Amino acid sequence: MEIIPAIDLKNGRCVRLSQGVFSQVETYSEDPVKFALRWESEGAKRLHIVDLDGARVGVPQLDNIDVVRQIIRKVSIPVQFGGGVRNTEIAERMFRIGVERVIVGTSVAQNDEIAKSLFMLYGHKIVVGIDAKEGNIAVSGWVERLEESSVSFARRMANMGAGRIIFTDIGRDGMLNGPNILALKEILAAVSVPVIASGGVGKLEDIRMLSEVTAPNLEGVIVGKALYANKFSLKDAIELTAVG
Repeated sequence: MEIIPAIDLKNGRCVRLSQGVFSQVETYSEDPVKFALRWESEGAKRLHIVDLDGARVGVPQLDNIDVVRQIIRKVSIPVQFGGGVRNTEIAERMFRIGVERVIVGTSVAQNDEIAKSLFMLYGHKIVVGIDAKEGNIAVSGWVERLEESSVSFARRMANMGAGRIIFTDIGRDGMLNGPNILALKEILAAVSVPVIASGGVGKLEDIRMLSEVTAPNLEGVIVGKALYANKFSLKDAIELTAVG
């Protein structure tokens, strides 16, 4: 199981939110590149970067894109990027600057044609981010909840051609109180494509619990606040999964 450090960007800074609420933001660094280099040096094989401003307004923001460019120039590991990618033009723009995978949010749930176009053009380079709030999908920077369940949406995207899914329980995100294992297992059972877990990891025991999930399509876990708050080291998490 891959451990993927998260770098969340807001106004060009490295921050973390709690439960996806923009008023509950904590800034960790004015220089996100510093953390990108740190995570690479501690053993990360991939970085997960989110433009929080882009997720809220619907298009990636220039100051955050500039940071992504700087990170890609400085590190040698691949980057997956999300936040405001809602059409093929924006996806293509991110691929051109060197992003390996582009994450499209649950806004694609409202436009099947865009989703199909993205999957057809870019295949497994497109990742569907499923952001769940009380079991249903959330859109527009996590502030609006739709009636469709996260499980139904996962099945629908996989049937359309999605090659990979990131599942985030917004209620757990940034709270350090453990991942929603039950909801994750429902997603894993609903699709056969690789799934990356996100949200709630607060201690090494959470990593151990995830590593013991037997579903063959659980590919990795994204870890954010726990690393920035020094709850455990990235190196220890990687070593735990290597032996577990």
